Amino acid sequence: MAAEPPSPIAVPTPSKPSTRTARRARSAPTISDVARQAGVSPMTVSRVINGEASVRPTTRETVKAAIAALNYAPNPAARSLAGARQLRVAMLYSNPSAGFLSEFLLGSLDQASRSDVQIVVEKCELGDHEVEVAAQVVASGIDGVVLPPPLCESEAVLELFARAGVPTVSVATGRPAADMLAIRIDDRAAALTMTRHIMSLGHRRIGFIMGNPNLTASSRRLSGYTAALEEAGLAVDEALIVQGLYSYRSGLDAAEQLLDLSDPPTAIFSSNDDMAAATVAVAHRRGLDVPGDLTVCGFDDTTLSTAIWPELTTIHQPIADMARAAVELLVAVLRHKDGEVADRHLLLDYTFIRRQSDAPPRMRPKALPA
Repeated sequence: MAAEPPSPIAVPTPSKPSTRTARRARSAPTISDVARQAGVSPMTVSRVINGEASVRPTTRETVKAAIAALNYAPNPAARSLAGARQLRVAMLYSNPSAGFLSEFLLGSLDQASRSDVQIVVEKCELGDHEVEVAAQVVASGIDGVVLPPPLCESEAVLELFARAGVPTVSVATGRPAADMLAIRIDDRAAALTMTRHIMSLGHRRIGFIMGNPNLTASSRRLSGYTAALEEAGLAVDEALIVQGLYSYRSGLDAAEQLLDLSDPPTAIFSSNDDMAAATVAVAHRRGLDVPGDLTVCGFDDTTLSTAIWPELTTIHQPIADMARAAVELLVAVLRHKDGEVADRHLLLDYTFIRRQSDAPPRMRPKALPA
């Protein structure tokens, strides 16, 4: 008996997919399926996928859960047709704190990946060709800019980007103008919280190391410190307030100045962790125990706060989250048809973190009569 010829194999042409392929395509979840699952509109799902900031956090999580449950994967080609091209965002930096910059960069890159954004990182030192660098960024065809401190308040840089029509987000500015895009915490309230804590331990002579005088966040932190003293009925002693620049080096000089006083403080609150770490180093060099002889507290909660001994009591400023929010807000503005968003100013929460660098003051022996 002759063998039957093999059945012909149907090869679908590009213009007419096979029935099996069509069934598989129909079975793949769509953006409408995700919208139904989450109980929102397809537009809201699209905003979540594109990383726009104009979606409530609870709604965002609901949509993300629906995407995960349905194993939905956005079609890159469809996103391109919808106008969601990859954006190029510049991050200009000039900051003496390596810890701050490291966390800021990690947060920026993380959100950039989620939002299909290319991050361009440029060093731009204040007073050292800052306008020239900013002009080069504009000439490169950048879509938007994220400015961490201290550049977040450089009038020359902000004015240049405004004239060029480049959307810019200032991060960690103390008092953002109404027309600015800004991400920040309440620096005054945070410093108030820390100073109240130090006083609750029994300290009354509390030194304060200020941050860069050109930044409004620095004055806000000073305001919180003085407000806490005043509400406790304590006079503000100008000798206990010294200037720092947010750098470790400036912290060394400031701590020496405070501890050289004839009646030195029993506690020192520094405006960032770098200066607080420098204060701990000065105390150790002088044979002082921290926190037995001197309480030292910082601000920011960078990696340095747990890399020294004792670990610092500090204010956690969510630096990485602020960077993520900045990229997200910028993307929302760039991808929104009219360039407007619901909230131009985003206020994130700070957290008080207590570790091992604070304690009640030691009783000092009274001076013997002459």
